[in-house]
Amino acid sequence: MAAAASLTDVTVRRSGKDLLRTVSLEIGEGERWAVLGPNGAGKSTLTRLLAARLHPTSGTVGILDETLGKVDIFELRPLIGLASQELAETIPAEETAENVVVTAGYGVVGRWREEYDAVDLERARTLLAAFGVGDLGERMFGTLSTGERKRVLAARALMTDPELLLLDEPAAGLDLGGRESLVRTLGRLAKDPATPVTVLVTHHVEEIPPGYTHVVLLREGEIVEAGPIEQTLTSQNLTRTFGLPLVVEQRGERFTARSLSLN
Repeated sequence: MAAAASLTDVTVRRSGKDLLRTVSLEIGEGERWAVLGPNGAGKSTLTRLLAARLHPTSGTVGILDETLGKVDIFELRPLIGLASQELAETIPAEETAENVVVTAGYGVVGRWREEYDAVDLERARTLLAAFGVGDLGERMFGTLSTGERKRVLAARALMTDPELLLLDEPAAGLDLGGRESLVRTLGRLAKDPATPVTVLVTHHVEEIPPGYTHVVLLREGEIVEAGPIEQTLTSQNLTRTFGLPLVVEQRGERFTARSLSLN
C-alpha cells in the first residue's frame, strides 16, 4: 500500500527543546488515523508537519509523494485539507461562513477580489449542509458558536477535494451534544471511500469517530505506540501515554477511558 504521508527519524527542535524526537510513522492510502496524547505531547507539531506548515530540524517528511524541503509548499498545500484552532484565529470575524469555506479554493482566509463560479459556491453550500450548518452560510464567522465554527472549518477543509485531511482537535470546546453530533458526522465521512486519508488529533478516546482504522500515541515528543486501532489502543498503552492507570473499553465502534480505581 502506498504511503500518503511518512516521517522518518523526524526531530523538531525549537529554543533548545525537542517538540518531536526521532519520530517515524507511515500513513497509508485509505487509512483514518487518530493522534492521541496529553498536552505538550507533540500532536499539533505533528499536524503542522503533515500540513506542510513546518519543516523538521532533522529527518525526512514525505507528503503525497513529495518531500518537504524539495517541493514548492504552495503547490502542495492545496492538496491538504486542514481544520485547526490556529487557522480559525486567522479568519476575519466579519467573514461569512460561506466565504470561509469557498476561500479555501484560493488558500486564503478572507474574501477579497477572487472570483468564484457557481460550482464553487454550490460545493461550499453542500459541504456546510453536510456538517449541519447549511442555514448559517450568511452568518458572520465571529457570531458563530464554538461548535458551529468547528463545523464550518471542517467543511472548509474539504472544499478543495484534498488528498489528505487533517483535523486538529475538532471537538475541543464542544459540549456533550455538540461533540457527539460532530463525531457522528466524522464517522460517516470515515466510512465513505471517497473521503481522503484522514488524521484527527484529540486528547480523548471518546472523540475518536467510528471507522477510524489506526492510532498513534504520543508522549513528550515521542511515539509510545502506533498501529491498527484495536491492537494499539489498549489500557497498557494508554497508561504509558498519559502516565496514570487507565482502563480502555470498546463498545461497538466507540472507545471510552477511565481512571483505574486504586481502592
